[in-house]
Amino acid sequence: MKTSYLIIGSLILSIALVSFAPGTTGLKEKDASVIAIQSAFAPEDHFLKLSDNSMKFPYVQQKLAYGYDALEPYIDKQTMEIHYSKHHAAYTENFNKAAEANNLKDATLFEIFGMISKLPPVVRNNGGGYYNHMLFWQMMAPNAGGQPTGKLAEAIAEDFESFDQFREKFTEAAKTQFGSGWAWLSVNADGKLVVSKTPNQDNPLMDVAEVKGIPILCLDVWEHAYYLKYQNKRPDYISAFWNVVNWKEVEKRYAEALNVTMKK
Repeated sequence: MKTSYLIIGSLILSIALVSFAPGTTGLKEKDASVIAIQSAFAPEDHFLKLSDNSMKFPYVQQKLAYGYDALEPYIDKQTMEIHYSKHHAAYTENFNKAAEANNLKDATLFEIFGMISKLPPVVRNNGGGYYNHMLFWQMMAPNAGGQPTGKLAEAIAEDFESFDQFREKFTEAAKTQFGSGWAWLSVNADGKLVVSKTPNQDNPLMDVAEVKGIPILCLDVWEHAYYLKYQNKRPDYISAFWNVVNWKEVEKRYAEALNVTMKK
């Protein structure tokens, strides 16, 4: 009799272990938004208050606010066209497929970022690729460049001592990112400006980021962003970028970030 109980007990335990083993569908039955709330890696509250957090499946590639040739001579037309219509389009399409395949249709974009360490690489790579590029296009504009004004200019002077020192630090982050990745200017939870870099398609909103924050400026340093015009001369591309920075957009995002971090 005891032997029979042991056998039955072993079978039940085996079924339970298989049901929740990695790679099975056991956990995928749970709603992703519930996982995000319960997870220790759930995004911080101030991230969830951002307007971009309203983005949910299906994800749409926003239209460029300018023509492919509008950023000449700093960003060439051919690179812009390939970068937007091929690379970003592919990230968008693949992110939608990955979100659907992983039961993430009901989670917001930032909820996904907040639990990205628990999700497959296909979600992390394409979700980051989708959002980072959407942000990047908005960071640039024709007849732009120069320096920021108002509260952002004051904050840069306070947190980096001067605009020149901020620019040097951001440039250094972009230059020293090994391989593919991004350079970022973000607002942290204390309302302070911080510069960082991330590999591949990671960003400061993700739970895997070493420096977390609300990104307000970014620069793509993947080779496909500059190789046609600048070849291996990444520093030249970075230098050219400052001539197209859309400070009005950066200032708008800074104001929103300050609002959600509750800094007065």
